[in-house]
Amino acid sequence: MTTTRITSAAAQAIAVALQLDYLSIDTLASRPPSWWQNVLGVVGFEKRPVIVGGRVPVAACMTPPLGKNDNLCEVWRVAGPSIQLSNGAATHSRVHYRYCDDLLFGSITIDERLLEAGSSVQGGTDDIGVDAGALLRATEVAYQEIFAVLQETAHLHLIRIWNYLPEINREADGDERYRLFNSARQLAFRNSGQATVGTVPAACALGSPAGSPISIYFLAARRQPTMIENPRQTSAYHYPPKFGRHSPIFSRACVLNESVGTNLFVSGTASIVGHETIHQGDVGAQTRETMANIDALLDEANRVVGPARYSRDGLKFKVYVRRPSDLGAIEGALSRSLRPSTSIVYLQADICREDLLVEIEATGESGGTR
Repeated sequence: MTTTRITSAAAQAIAVALQLDYLSIDTLASRPPSWWQNVLGVVGFEKRPVIVGGRVPVAACMTPPLGKNDNLCEVWRVAGPSIQLSNGAATHSRVHYRYCDDLLFGSITIDERLLEAGSSVQGGTDDIGVDAGALLRATEVAYQEIFAVLQETAHLHLIRIWNYLPEINREADGDERYRLFNSARQLAFRNSGQATVGTVPAACALGSPAGSPISIYFLAARRQPTMIENPRQTSAYHYPPKFGRHSPIFSRACVLNESVGTNLFVSGTASIVGHETIHQGDVGAQTRETMANIDALLDEANRVVGPARYSRDGLKFKVYVRRPSDLGAIEGALSRSLRPSTSIVYLQADICREDLLVEIEATGESGGTR
């Protein structure tokens, strides 16, 4: 009989359960002060919610809700014995963060129009215009400040990161803004000594309305998570050059090792097989193909970390819809594959490729069957 020794640090990590809930502003307003002691952070959708009674980081993804999601917020909490949360106060940083021994939640908002356009990408402003230069500089600054916080707190491993970029598909000085963002993100990763393939976080990048700031929020840990790739898809960091000079930096999913609670993070997933978009123009078919990709990720996660640990029934979904008029078709496609009680939030956002009409991300807990 083989026994496994668990160190005191690992035992504490196992005891800490990360929890995700979608709660209304009214529900949050009714929570007692003791409840807020375990809140890592709160995310509003179209705008930052006003939080009374809790001193926590508050972010907004700047993407309008659709359907019945008007008043909801995304709330990240931790549960476990004797958990102490601390608020961050990094010097000369725009990052707001809160953390416990094992986990950290942070957010940063930058208005690119208020930054100087200078950037070390593509040789600085000699090669690019002010519009592109401001975006490149804002992205570099955001990621540099994020990595500085992680270094300071020793939460060195990004688990999941959410990027919201205004006018993601618009051309700026001869290139798409999403591709410029990818170039600046990759430079910031390299300059901070971060891996750009393999052990990179789960992520998404969505388009917010013109005039919005760049909004980024993230989860990080002191222990390395397990990264999951999709056998049906080319890893994003290995995309061919036709998708941009620099590839996106994200894993298709990741799992928090030995954790309880919310511990599976499925990146923004779309109707892509290999590296190509399929079912162009057909939002119903794109939704079904996206769910096939999520199923493949669940199977791969179960293969990597243990059989039958994750299933559709244990997932909470966030669905990004490019055209609000497609909401009914997307809801119909999902209703045929998910239980009525499934937690789904719908948001209007542009997707990183103009031929993609829907993108779906998910978080999950262990247990259940598909």
